[in-house]
Amino acid sequence: MSEYFNRHRPMLDDALDALQARGYWTPFPEVPSGKIYGETAREDGAAAFAALLGRKFDIPGHPEDRRLGAELSPFGLELDIAYPAASVESLIDTAQAASARLSAASAELRVGACLEALVRLNRMSFTMANAVMHTTGQAFAMAFQAGGPHAQDRALEAVAMAWDEMNRFAGSARWEKPQGKAAPITLEKQWSVVPAGISVAICCNTFPTWNSYPGIFASIATGNPVIIKPHPSAILPLALSVRVLREVFAEAGLPAGAILLAVDEPGAEITKDLAVHPAVKLIDYTGSGAFGDWLRENATQAQIFSEEAGVNTVTIAESDDFSGMCSNLAFSLALYSGQMCTAPQNIFIPKDGIETDQGHKSFDEVAGALASAIDELLCDPARAAGICGAIANPATLERVDQARSRGRIFRDSSALAEGRTATPLLLSVEDGDPASEEEWFGPIAFLIPVADAATGIDRAADLARRKGAITAAIYDLDEARIQHAVTAFGAAGVNLSINLTGNIFVNQSAAFSDFHVTGANPAGNASLTDSVFVASRFRRVMWRRPAAA
Repeated sequence: MSEYFNRHRPMLDDALDALQARGYWTPFPEVPSGKIYGETAREDGAAAFAALLGRKFDIPGHPEDRRLGAELSPFGLELDIAYPAASVESLIDTAQAASARLSAASAELRVGACLEALVRLNRMSFTMANAVMHTTGQAFAMAFQAGGPHAQDRALEAVAMAWDEMNRFAGSARWEKPQGKAAPITLEKQWSVVPAGISVAICCNTFPTWNSYPGIFASIATGNPVIIKPHPSAILPLALSVRVLREVFAEAGLPAGAILLAVDEPGAEITKDLAVHPAVKLIDYTGSGAFGDWLRENATQAQIFSEEAGVNTVTIAESDDFSGMCSNLAFSLALYSGQMCTAPQNIFIPKDGIETDQGHKSFDEVAGALASAIDELLCDPARAAGICGAIANPATLERVDQARSRGRIFRDSSALAEGRTATPLLLSVEDGDPASEEEWFGPIAFLIPVADAATGIDRAADLARRKGAITAAIYDLDEARIQHAVTAFGAAGVNLSINLTGNIFVNQSAAFSDFHVTGANPAGNASLTDSVFVASRFRRVMWRRPAAA
């Protein structure tokens, strides 16, 4: 066994237990505290990030034809970092050259290297937080958690699942078939894990590590070289990850060429050429449904694991904590300015209102209370900045402008003091309005009057089934109706949250407990990180021969 595997075996064993139990567990603390990460960790991370700006980013031994990089922080900082860029053929050739050694290495060696890389990435979580913050627009606290420990949790979950799947069955056996009075037929059998081939990770702008780490680590743990294709606006977090992985692989005696960075620039993207290359057998993709459709139509040689667009919903039927409900939804709508694949968009409310602990509330009163809860949440500029962050893509601001004309505004979106920002826009549209049938990525929510709560449940579940959804939520006190919702959303393949108040939100997805995306509706065909997501990356082959006497 490898040194790294032995060193981190206790963490792996705990992760394997957590996979089965599905309770809360993490080895990577989410609190950016000096007591946990070192008293000077925040300052050291900021200094390490600053030292990267305006320089060439070196990845020793990485193929390089030229230097590219034009990242601009949504908060206004120009990163001016030049990354090594290489042609598709150069990347493929390098990955193919590394493939045999990676495949021949033991599972212990590969998994041990992955575990060591995650521990090192955790130590540099403050550096990563700055990198994620200034490429995605996430506020620092969220960038630390989602870009650092939470992403590392998801990667570890994938590695543990890979180890579990690769060791699910015996690697060898002595097979004896009785032959009555004759001597038994005796065979020696051995099975090997055979990786699928080169893996390409097509990464998104908003969550470059959290969304991408599971596929990246699942592929390399199971022996597949990975070419990581970052969004041109969010290269740095993945460049840091590639450098750490390659360093660890080299130290472990594994080929560093098995982990590669595919940098390009807007207008000269190499994503399509990479995706359709005959040597590419696995693609992990996070992004729009339109490009997902293109991949399915054109990258037919590869197995695709996707997370795409969806329309997440909330159905409000009744509440015994009206203020708590409104506060909870306000945070869910404002967090990272709605730029989360789990953020709610369509809120179904009975047109005649709902019953609450504060008495009957009309549709307009519910809408007004949600608007007021957002205003209260964001009234302090510093807190508002820490919750909303900044807008990753200017197209999102254009989308907010377009949405304003689509219905009756209950709360208008506005800019915060610093950066490219927008607070939540709340507007009502009629049931069945075409606008509410599509995803409006960003701080946009539609309030939709429906005949009654049961109709809202059915509309939301039908929308998930047809258009896709990653999350759904309901607020209700009628147990029979709640069970109807559980059945309806289960059939639609979407995870349901019921009566969330307090400090837990529909946006959140917990590693080792929540399976993120179900793969059962158009919002994605894969689930992080179930056994199908991992075990599909390799096959078992056998050789057998008569056993020696």
